[in-house]
Amino acid sequence: MHGLHLTADLFDCAATRELMTDRGVLQEACIRLVRRSGLTVVGDDFHQFAAVDGEPGGVTGLVLLAESHLAVHTWPELNAVTLDVYVCNFRQDNSAKARALSDSLVELFVPGHANRNDLLRGAPHSPDSPDGAHLTLEWLTPDVVHGFARQRPPVAIQTPVQRLEWHDTRALGRVFTLDGAFMASERDEFIYHECMVHVPALTHGDPKSAFIMGGGDGCSARELLRYAGIERIVVAELDPDVIESCRRQYFAVNGGALDHPRVNVRIGDALGTLRESEAEYDVIVMDLTDPGDDGSLASELYSTETYALVRSRLTANGLVTLHIGSAFYHPERFRKTLSDLREVFTEVAAYKAFMPVYGCEWGMACASMHGNPANMAAREVSAGLAKHAIQGLRFYTPRVHASLFAWPAYAEALGA
Repeated sequence: MHGLHLTADLFDCAATRELMTDRGVLQEACIRLVRRSGLTVVGDDFHQFAAVDGEPGGVTGLVLLAESHLAVHTWPELNAVTLDVYVCNFRQDNSAKARALSDSLVELFVPGHANRNDLLRGAPHSPDSPDGAHLTLEWLTPDVVHGFARQRPPVAIQTPVQRLEWHDTRALGRVFTLDGAFMASERDEFIYHECMVHVPALTHGDPKSAFIMGGGDGCSARELLRYAGIERIVVAELDPDVIESCRRQYFAVNGGALDHPRVNVRIGDALGTLRESEAEYDVIVMDLTDPGDDGSLASELYSTETYALVRSRLTANGLVTLHIGSAFYHPERFRKTLSDLREVFTEVAAYKAFMPVYGCEWGMACASMHGNPANMAAREVSAGLAKHAIQGLRFYTPRVHASLFAWPAYAEALGA
């Protein structure tokens, strides 16, 4: 049963309409390409789906091979095709033939872009799959994937804004994703949120007000509530379903911070919330999804125009923090964000911490017109924590503070 399984998801296909909608045309093409690849046809079945709203339906086809099978499904309404080729390698290695067939099929449909995967199957000494539902994965870049074994299939919510999923993993506990990107996990979120909040708050010294852009998981608000002097915290979250879901699913993690009397949750665009009021804040936390990707809801929030608006809403000694991605995996995003911040603020300090949920050292930045956290000595951090009676932190300490700002040479060359 040892074999090779090849899959391909094809998008923006420029193939002829007949190939996508005519059972006979697709059947002839598939059988011809199978035989050209050197594989052996032993049977086939192709099904034509009925027209929908006057538009022709797609076709599902199966070609049985002596070596295993080819399956193809066309989606003319989406200009998309899914296909898979599986061959066993029991008596001879058919891998080259399978790859030739897969390549020729992809070429046949002329996709604008394609997602292709290879899977070796039937290796008797391979480890058991982590579980029936297998893995939760995120693409750090188009070439690097990162993920975790999960204990059961995810719970998915399609909100009007994005796709929210809850994953129960063995390594990091409950993890939630937005549009397939890891946001936070219950076992390591404290690293990110302690760094995002305490670096600017202790640099300020005595924060009274804070504004969180995004932050629907409630964890940044939780850390800010450690400061008894904080009088008001505004959480501006675009997606109400994130707030409601995290109230239920992450209550043990955020400690009910979203319902604390000093926390005011505003549903809607964070920039709009900032523009509609002249209120100023001692700390602004940009706790947003990643910028820079096509279709990212947060992309437009990472700009000099946004930073200028943020600066106008900071008190004289106020500071803003945001995450800036990985210097190793996202060098251009990292460089540009720091460069844009320096066009607006006089003080910009880059810092970082390794985040297991993101699979890399994750960059952050703190910007202001006056204070610079990189200049704070360990004794000042210690005094600040004691002043506010902050205890029980799990990552951030006076000694760790100094290490946050120590960057390797390749990151310094990007502006760190």
